[in-house]
Amino acid sequence: MATRSDKKTMERASITAFYAGRSIFITGGTGFLGKVLVEKLLRSCPEIREIFLLMRPKNGVGIDDRLRQMLQCPLFDKLREEKPSTFEKLIPVGGDATVEGLGLGTPERRLLTERVSVIFHVAANVRFDANLKKDVFANTRSTRDVCILAGGMKNLVALVHVSSAFAQCDKPVVDEIVYPPITDWRSVIKIAENMDEKTIKIISPKYLGSMPNTYTFSKRVAEDVISDYGKSLPSVIFRPSIVISTIQEPIIGWIDNFNGPVGMLIGGGKGILRVVFINPYSASDYLPVDVTIKSMITVAWKRGVETITKDPTVHVYNCTSHDIRRIVNKELVAMGMRINRKLPLDGIIWYPRTLLTNNRVLYYLLTLLFHILPAMLIDGVLKLTGRKPILLGIQEKIYLTVVQLGHFLHNEWIFRNAKMLNSLTKDVPPSEKSIFGYDYSHFDIERFFQDALIGAKRYLLHEDLSRLEALKRHYNRMEWIDRIFNVCLATATMWVLCRVGFFSYVADKLTFSMT
Repeated sequence: MATRSDKKTMERASITAFYAGRSIFITGGTGFLGKVLVEKLLRSCPEIREIFLLMRPKNGVGIDDRLRQMLQCPLFDKLREEKPSTFEKLIPVGGDATVEGLGLGTPERRLLTERVSVIFHVAANVRFDANLKKDVFANTRSTRDVCILAGGMKNLVALVHVSSAFAQCDKPVVDEIVYPPITDWRSVIKIAENMDEKTIKIISPKYLGSMPNTYTFSKRVAEDVISDYGKSLPSVIFRPSIVISTIQEPIIGWIDNFNGPVGMLIGGGKGILRVVFINPYSASDYLPVDVTIKSMITVAWKRGVETITKDPTVHVYNCTSHDIRRIVNKELVAMGMRINRKLPLDGIIWYPRTLLTNNRVLYYLLTLLFHILPAMLIDGVLKLTGRKPILLGIQEKIYLTVVQLGHFLHNEWIFRNAKMLNSLTKDVPPSEKSIFGYDYSHFDIERFFQDALIGAKRYLLHEDLSRLEALKRHYNRMEWIDRIFNVCLATATMWVLCRVGFFSYVADKLTFSMT
């Protein structure tokens, strides 16, 4: 029989051994990151005891049915085929991260404190809708309540708080360290709880200080919560950047949202996104979700094998692609156009072409010319044919998204990530590198985004991938239509300029200046 010392030695030597027999608690387990985390833990840590998922009823669907619906996702197909019985280890726990105390009842709280030894706090409101009260409840107060819950856990060895690389976006260079607080997190929570929505909305711009929106502010303050509670809890601050499609496992290219560059690929590929207000020469930071999750699981192990008395520090990891592969926005769009030509989308309304500008006046002018006017024209045709107009609504959403993301589309950050890279390379036990490691030396960014577009076609747009040749023919037709239209437009413009005497006026001016 293995002694406690033997068990500790095994856990230090193996990530799977560390998770064996342990109970895990995950908030945000039904979200994008959460689903991939659940799948990876079940598949790669087969001896895990159980995973408790904080869940709430939604749209009239109870937590048990929501869990069953989640497990029908293609992400879980491999597990369903190879280890279907492992789903029995998933236990939904009724609660809500936006409610004080996580909305947990006394029996659920008692169960978690007695059984759980590792927490992944993933739940967050990631919408940039400038609602300080909502963001503080979902992102800051929930972190405090997770820490309070963790403080009563008898067997806790690691608490991983999933923050954001942009939680420190008021700095051009972000290191893997705990930063000093910008305000008192207790007063922030108190203000959100006691002030009405109207008052909070009025004070928000001044209260945010150097932070560009309520999301980054609330995530920044949540890190301060972890910093304070981390003095007595074995804590990790994990800062992912923009997380997108899987690169390897369990399936290539899986994604369940239109966020980040995937949304730009689709919008551009459909011919809907014609102009973007963005700095063409800055670079954004993207990371595959499966690589992110591997790092997350590894850093929990690293924190968990050291006791809080031996190591009382809060571990910090910037989970970013800095020092891996930098690609500026102009190159990213050009690459997207190449991929779209090779793998056209179904139902494109115009030949794909996306212009980038960081001139605000030019952006407004081009938006009117290439987004609003064509949308009104097409919606008018749809109305006349008895169909529902949709394009103007889509363009409105695109415009609002660009406005909300303005700070991030025109700036670039350096995220130091040496510790995160080590978590995927040097820190992983040699025997488990194929399970939890990732070798970035072979990272092919164009192949990755090509797989991401295929994944978007399959999992978001639900396209029939066998129709590729038909889509290529349609793409070629739209290219010729676009060329003919541009020639006609140029000819019409020249004719109008000629009719109003523009060329004669210019010739006269040149003649006058020469004499």
